[in-house]
Amino acid sequence: MEARYERVTRQMLDQYRVRVRRWRTSMSGIAWELRYRDGSVKRLIEAPRPRGPVSAAIFLHEIGHHAIGFNRYRPRCLEEFHAWDFALKQMEVQGLNVTPAVHTRVRRSLRYAVAKARRRGIREVPAELAAFA
Repeated sequence: MEARYERVTRQMLDQYRVRVRRWRTSMSGIAWELRYRDGSVKRLIEAPRPRGPVSAAIFLHEIGHHAIGFNRYRPRCLEEFHAWDFALKQMEVQGLNVTPAVHTRVRRSLRYAVAKARRRGIREVPAELAAFA
């Protein structure tokens, strides 16, 4: 499995032209882009190194933000939903185990995203996220 995680990691970083700024020791991540005046874009993430199902899901979720494109979905909680959807689909395609712990992580993350949107005054929760409201 270690070789499979390494292969998937390298493939995703190359395919989406993403650079890892730092491998995190915690099970959290962040994705962002730097846009320069000359039009070039640098795609960056911080995530845990994929060594198991949950760390792989978090890594793929951060890659998912680049794959789907930033600010493509509004509100932000909907972008989170699509990034998780990307991660779960990639795990299946790549033959990685989608364990109950992964599903729990996704549910908790989406509940948090919806609660955050509500605190910030969202008027209507998107239909995709109704189960997490």
